[in-house]
Amino acid sequence: MSNHTTEVLVGAAVLTVAAGFFLYAGKVTGFTDGTGADTAYFASFRSVEGVSVGTDVRMAGVKVGTVTGLEINPTTFRADTHFTIDDAIRLPQDTAAIIASEGLLGGSFVEILPGGSPIDLEPGAEIEDTQGAVSLVNLLLKFVSGGGGEEAGADPGLDELPPTEVQ
Repeated sequence: MSNHTTEVLVGAAVLTVAAGFFLYAGKVTGFTDGTGADTAYFASFRSVEGVSVGTDVRMAGVKVGTVTGLEINPTTFRADTHFTIDDAIRLPQDTAAIIASEGLLGGSFVEILPGGSPIDLEPGAEIEDTQGAVSLVNLLLKFVSGGGGEEAGADPGLDELPPTEVQ
């Protein structure tokens, strides 16, 4: 009988560890945050390159929400981004939303920069102050071609050098 008791205890321990793993995985991936209390907002961006449904919404580097929808606005030709933020966080009216990058090879996320207004945004309101994604490819092309305003391939310091004499 002690064999069956040992098997039952080991089986129960395995099931408990598996359930804990699934709860942890759901929380880390954002599939479930445990509270279920979120406030919806939206913002309109010129470019949401690298952002998709399920992308993190962060404030001060901490995940506070998730992107829930992306659609093109046929009137303004901008990307309307819908996202939720934890109910415990109240956003001032002058809050800004930026598409930020985790690094050169990292993904993108929506960064929320709260303002200083004493009046809070209403649930479902639009965050009007936005900055779209900056394309890394376009930045590299500008760098390789010589940057803003100057001719490609021209070295700006060559005109200032004194002429050399050839003997």
